[in-house]
Amino acid sequence: MTMSQPASDAATRVLVVLCTYNELGNIPTMVRGLLEHLPDADVLVVDDSSPDGTADWVRDTQENNSQLHLLQRPGKLGLGTALRDAISWCLEHEYDFLINLDADHSHDPATAPQLLKKTIHDNLDMVAGTRYRPGGGSPGLAPHRKLISRFLNLYATRMLRLPLSDCSGSFRCYRVSKLQELNLAKLTCPGYGFLEEILVALRQRKAHFGEVPIVFDCRHAGESKLSLSDAVGAIQVIHRLAFSRS
Repeated sequence: MTMSQPASDAATRVLVVLCTYNELGNIPTMVRGLLEHLPDADVLVVDDSSPDGTADWVRDTQENNSQLHLLQRPGKLGLGTALRDAISWCLEHEYDFLINLDADHSHDPATAPQLLKKTIHDNLDMVAGTRYRPGGGSPGLAPHRKLISRFLNLYATRMLRLPLSDCSGSFRCYRVSKLQELNLAKLTCPGYGFLEEILVALRQRKAHFGEVPIVFDCRHAGESKLSLSDAVGAIQVIHRLAFSRS
């Protein structure tokens, strides 16, 4: 166990999920960084048949690394469906904790153990990385991206009454036993709105939430997948969730 590995039972099984589309320029260093800081974890790459060969790299690397796994999908189907498929895979393989983060280095792999440690030590069901607490931030991010993100978070926390400052970020650690309580078939958002949708579902199951400050940086290689239409779609999901609460 390295210094960055959180103290936990030796039998604790951790799965780190990376959802990818054309991330060949980032995925090798992301996987290496994750296994450096979480050496006992497994990594699942959920790839939407990236034309740049992301899945091919994973298959080649798997031959010498039993901790690396691939879930290849037939095409670009959206972040929400990728995360739902990853959760299903995680449940089937009986992990204890699921960590999700972006594959493009906008999330630092070195911070992942902090989310896991807080989840375990504080007996929480979900810990989110937040840009909006002291110690967090998003240096170098384009002003329009900062504006979109801040608006989505303010809108989501107010409309959905979620006890978090960062609802739209994907850097999270989930306790799998709480994920087992969810009906995944009812989580239908295919895009970025899934990030709010699953929080509402967890809150309805009386989940306990926490946050860890993170720094959200620019991607290292490739192009951003987030568009204005994604933001509009997320707002529509938030609106639907807010007015369909029981």
